[in-house]
Amino acid sequence: MASNTKIKNLRKLLKKRSERTKCRFTRARVYAIDWKDVATLQKMISQQGKIYGQKRTGTRSHFQRKLKTAIKRARFMALLPYVGR
Repeated sequence: MASNTKIKNLRKLLKKRSERTKCRFTRARVYAIDWKDVATLQKMISQQGKIYGQKRTGTRSHFQRKLKTAIKRARFMALLPYVGR
């Protein structure tokens, strides 16, 4: 039988894990990703200009699709680079 401290530690671990893996857009209660918000979009692309995947950023698939579209629009409007420096 597990002691109370082990149960408490397990609960803390599960709570931290769920907070970490939650999507940043879900946490901020964002409904639409704006292509003009360059600061947010830059966090989602690498130095070479590649879009990070869902596993790396932790975004939900719904927002990952919107993010892809927003990054492509920002690139077209020359707010983000197509390729890195």
